[in-house]
Amino acid sequence: MQDTRIALAICNAKIGATQENIDKAATYVQQAVQAEADIICFPELTVTGYTNRDGVSAVAETVPGPSSERLSHLAAASKILVLAGLAEKDAADRIFASHLVCYPDGRVDVYRKIHIAPPERHLYSPGDQVPLFNFKGLRFGIQLCYDAHFPELSTRMALSGAELVFIPHASPRGRAPEKHRSWMRHLSARAFDNGIFIAACNQTGQNGAGLTFPGNALVIGPSGNLVMKYTGGRETLQLVDLSAGDLETVRRSRMRFFLPFRRPDLYGPLCCEAGIENACSAAAPIRKPSAESIAKSPHVRSRT
Repeated sequence: MQDTRIALAICNAKIGATQENIDKAATYVQQAVQAEADIICFPELTVTGYTNRDGVSAVAETVPGPSSERLSHLAAASKILVLAGLAEKDAADRIFASHLVCYPDGRVDVYRKIHIAPPERHLYSPGDQVPLFNFKGLRFGIQLCYDAHFPELSTRMALSGAELVFIPHASPRGRAPEKHRSWMRHLSARAFDNGIFIAACNQTGQNGAGLTFPGNALVIGPSGNLVMKYTGGRETLQLVDLSAGDLETVRRSRMRFFLPFRRPDLYGPLCCEAGIENACSAAAPIRKPSAESIAKSPHVRSRT
């Protein structure tokens, strides 16, 4: 890792106002360039707007598509890495909560949200890849909102070489200080346990479809220390310098970098559903739904 300056956007995004949302993103990109940032990260689904209601298909786009092409041109013209989210539609009409990685050389990579929150499952399909990305000597991953509640994902990324994980959110309800306290319960653990930087940002304001976002952001260092905190609730751009020395200090310490001392030979039950059920059965019985009840559920959509 090299010393890296990142910019985290805290912004409002109206559902379906795609061109307006990208226009706003372009303004933030120019601010980040003027501040000599290497990377700018926007919250989850700020291109198409976020919703957990029916109708997301109407605003979803293919990748490549109009929005990804415009963001790619923006990154190339501005010579900055742009991370921005949209509702993605594939050839089978499945919808994904996706985050684009737009490089200055015109390339575009995509991360698809892996863990879909219960209120979203009738709309979004889960991704099935855990990609990492490289830029200017930095290796990083992306998780989206609900993904962060599953510690195995951060560990998987760290074991694959991630030094930083961006976690864009579209997390509604509550005030920004309350959301910050909620995030600190688990995001600090993701950083500390894996010896990585965590950078998270959230939408703010009303989305035009019944949801209000509190507007907050944070960066946590590989020691689990809070590097930056924003709970102002307004649209803004937060600039943070990530020190390669901070990462090196942790990873050179036998008592502060835990990954080399894992015992994966004992973690087998975490790797399969049956093992998890056996491990949990002593605490609470698990009743698996029948195939018939799943088929009748209004929250299950056929992928055929």
